[in-house]
Amino acid sequence: MVEEELSIGTVEIKLFGKWSFEGVVVRDPSLKKYISLRPVYLPHTGGRHEHKRFGKSEVPVVERLMNKLMRHGRNAGKKHLAYNIVKTAFEIINAKTGENPLQVLVRAIENSAPREETTRIMYGGIIYHVAVDVAPLRRVDLALRFLTEGARNAAFNSLKSIAEALAEEVILAASNDSRSYAISKKEEIERIALSSR
Repeated sequence: MVEEELSIGTVEIKLFGKWSFEGVVVRDPSLKKYISLRPVYLPHTGGRHEHKRFGKSEVPVVERLMNKLMRHGRNAGKKHLAYNIVKTAFEIINAKTGENPLQVLVRAIENSAPREETTRIMYGGIIYHVAVDVAPLRRVDLALRFLTEGARNAAFNSLKSIAEALAEEVILAASNDSRSYAISKKEEIERIALSSR
């Protein structure tokens, strides 16, 4: 009886009941704290992080991807639809790469997160741009935004579904391919920042 209870207590939590959180590593040391890989059955926290400073860093990274998919227009507020899109995209990623889709997503975020951007400074009525380092939490936000924007643009007025477009975008970003919308946006931002140093 005791052995039975112990074996039940050590059941591994898998995302969508398929993919393990074990062995998923964040190589970028600055992003380690802000990409949450806490094991969850269902990535849906219901906005519990909202009133806590830096609370979104504790939200599972897959749920943050879903939330970024729910933009104004077609998918606004449809969390279940976003859930199904991400689930299908993860299955496509797994079929194409043969890797854990969580690891591919983490690599895509690391590759498409800009390290430097510009900010406007007004000095004596003159506005000029200055290069600044990007905070790690904003780096994750921008990376997720670029990934979902790229998927949305690729799927709009196209035969490709949003799940296929998202899977392709994540795979390209994970392999640091310049055909990826997220990687090209990151390079553009960093190029502008370099010129305004």
